[in-house]
Amino acid sequence: MTVPSLKLPPTGWTLAGLFAFYVLAGLFGHDPWKTEDVIHLAVARDFLDAGHGLELSLAGRPFLAAPLYYWSAALTWLGFGWLMPMHDALRLASGLWTALTLITLYYAGREWYGQNNAAAAPILLAGSFGLIVRAHEAQPMLVLLAAISLWLLSVALLPRKPRAAVLLLASALILGALGVGLAGILPLLALTTLPLIFYRTRHALLSILTALALAALVLAAAGGALYALAPEWFLAWTRHERSALLSGDWSYGRDMLEFLKLLPWFSWPLWPLVGWTIWQKRRQRQWQNVEILLPLVAFAVLFFVLPVCVNIRERTAILILPPLALLATPGALILRRGAANAFDWFSGTVFTVFAILMWTGWSAMIFGYPARLAERAVELEPGFIGRFDFWFFALAALVTLWWGWLLLTLPRSSWRCITRWSAGLSIVWLLAVSLWLPWIDYGKSYRPTAATLAAQLPENAGCIAEWHVGNAQLASFAYFERLRFMPLESEGQYCRWLLTQGNSRAELTPPGQGWQRVWEGNRPGDRKERFRLYRRLAE
Repeated sequence: MTVPSLKLPPTGWTLAGLFAFYVLAGLFGHDPWKTEDVIHLAVARDFLDAGHGLELSLAGRPFLAAPLYYWSAALTWLGFGWLMPMHDALRLASGLWTALTLITLYYAGREWYGQNNAAAAPILLAGSFGLIVRAHEAQPMLVLLAAISLWLLSVALLPRKPRAAVLLLASALILGALGVGLAGILPLLALTTLPLIFYRTRHALLSILTALALAALVLAAAGGALYALAPEWFLAWTRHERSALLSGDWSYGRDMLEFLKLLPWFSWPLWPLVGWTIWQKRRQRQWQNVEILLPLVAFAVLFFVLPVCVNIRERTAILILPPLALLATPGALILRRGAANAFDWFSGTVFTVFAILMWTGWSAMIFGYPARLAERAVELEPGFIGRFDFWFFALAALVTLWWGWLLLTLPRSSWRCITRWSAGLSIVWLLAVSLWLPWIDYGKSYRPTAATLAAQLPENAGCIAEWHVGNAQLASFAYFERLRFMPLESEGQYCRWLLTQGNSRAELTPPGQGWQRVWEGNRPGDRKERFRLYRRLAE
């Protein structure tokens, strides 16, 4: 009997299923996590709770950021909120922007490299280490990632379908501006000069100018609507955008160094394949072809322009991945047999080992075996008690069986190594966030801390001041318990309650006299972050 196998290259519903698996793996089922995830989820929830205007806020305070991601999160909540918890429905917006990125890269690859090779670029992007976490958290930078992919598709279509290219380029500029603000549109404007250099035709110039004019009209209309519905917030946001860009708070040299540190692991396995592409095309005298040189120059422009516009962190470094994925496509499909077999063997071995480790760790947390590993898990998260969840166990078992099927049945092909790599990365990620989810939530979620803090406050507590409490913590307490805090140095100076955050006695002690400590706590296992709640003594 012949065992069915995945057809390579993947096409049609098979490819759509692979993309859906990547987009949805780990997007649901867990609490809002510390820092980026919980901040953006709390802003989206505030936007839904407000019920008026289009202004954004975080824990009741104005939040000055581009609004498009939060609008899209509100729409996913309205569409799917009846089916899942609120944070899962809001986080679904990240899945939509990631899906748009993969789809546009597919069509850009089809335009430049042909129908048979179209799927390689999105498969390679899905297999990059740098994107796997950011694609599955609440992250507005995913809007700009989709905008850059749209730009790549527009310049690929420009010679053959100029009208479609104009609409796509205008859409990319609109998404960049409304998704990230000035820091989003400036890199896209820098990229938009490239078609003029590469195509050098009057038709290309007219297409670019038309796209710029169309984007300007739409953005002017959107700005007018925002000003009409939320004038104070809109003016504060535009002032913040200008000052953030012109203040020079970050160092260009430091950010470039940070970029160079991130690239080797963040863009793996793209950069070795990019190197092979350039080497092979140089030998074949094809490296100056537009489908090779334009993504390469786009990567260079982003590499040098992004540090001018944004602080380079993992969330912003994802923006360089789409041109790298396109540039890696020819190299991935012309690997020599020995290199392809080595990459394929490495993919199968590495992700199989990681899958075994995921299951071993789960066994330690649930059953206490291996005992040494179980002790280590409790040391890292004191007080953690593992619990068996049948549905997550069934999901993990199913994807493990699927991985075994892929290992045994994938046919020999130049596509096998990259397909196995991307599928293996997605599977290990899903195993981590299903089998280890209780342990991860225990360490990353503020839900228990927020509940304990809320229990210390009377129903008529009135206003609560805060001293040195971070945005992620404010967002967590607002999201889980709807607690609102006012800065002690301004509106909160007359509040009866005060929350402080710090790592030392000096940081946790409020300024001035007249405060009585009521409660002190922290997240389990977090020794560097403590909270204290004070009540003002009666005068």
